[in-house]
Amino acid sequence: QVQLVESGGGLVQAGGSLRLSCAASKSISSVNVMRWYRQAPGKQRDWVAEITNGDSTTYADSVKGRFTISKDNAKDTVYLQMNSLKPDDTAVYYCNAHIYFPRNSYWGQGTQVTVSS
Repeated sequence: QVQLVESGGGLVQAGGSLRLSCAASKSISSVNVMRWYRQAPGKQRDWVAEITNGDSTTYADSVKGRFTISKDNAKDTVYLQMNSLKPDDTAVYYCNAHIYFPRNSYWGQGTQVTVSS
């Protein structure tokens, strides 16, 4: 069982920046992939970015060049640095830990990000 706690959300003006954190209850070096998702009101939850245990990163086209995912294994924490924020980035952001074997996926409770125009 992995418990995840997100923090760092808030209200920011368009063009601003925020850094989200996702603290895990156990070593993330044993997690195959750490991901960020987001869900805007009335919409489905969308994948935003991911980082593997080998530090390979991938981004959704909508955030590429603006968001950066990183992790600190010593702190068992994953980060999402969000720059040049747009109103369309407004959503609840969720952290996810995915383990291939045995197959398991864990979610945090989410943190609200609101970008005003």
